[in-house]
Amino acid sequence: MLDIPAQNLASALDAFSRLTGMAVLVDHELTRGRRSLTLKGRYSPQDGLSRLLTGSGLMARYTRADAFTLQVAEVENSHRESGGASGTASLAGNSYAQSIQQAIEKVFCRSSLTRPGSYRALLQVWIGQGGEIQHSRLVASTGNTRRDEALVESLKDVRVGRSAPSSLRQPVTLLLVPDSTGKSMDCKQWEGALGA
Repeated sequence: MLDIPAQNLASALDAFSRLTGMAVLVDHELTRGRRSLTLKGRYSPQDGLSRLLTGSGLMARYTRADAFTLQVAEVENSHRESGGASGTASLAGNSYAQSIQQAIEKVFCRSSLTRPGSYRALLQVWIGQGGEIQHSRLVASTGNTRRDEALVESLKDVRVGRSAPSSLRQPVTLLLVPDSTGKSMDCKQWEGALGA
């Protein structure tokens, strides 16, 4: 059962994350000045998120079944070759937030201590123009001092695969949430890169 009152969108997304266990990575510049609608009822996480974002001008882009970023929705005006008018909402390009998330997941997957899924943490990172993380800080502890230190230390090795856009608002805030089953994240997609 989801019960989230209408409020500023950033707070609503935090409440949504806590209730559903879904991880969210959002550039706060996107949510500034936007409000959510009231969300009350029994919904799947995907349906609930869609309803929560109604009227905000934003769309979810799923990076995993339990993780998403937000992007501004755009409308395509082209016609498809099948002859039908599209007019469907789509996302322009690959989100920089998604690139950040993938780079950080890759480095966190290197160690069972930092592998996401079994803990909650709030981090902030400052990203240089070349895509390197220049500074990071742990805003909220995981409850394990050793893990806290390992998270911050491992972020020194992170380089996002793309240059940071000039519009990127710093710092970028990351919320890591535990998997609803209590299991660590499946890091198979990064197996070939774990030693890199």
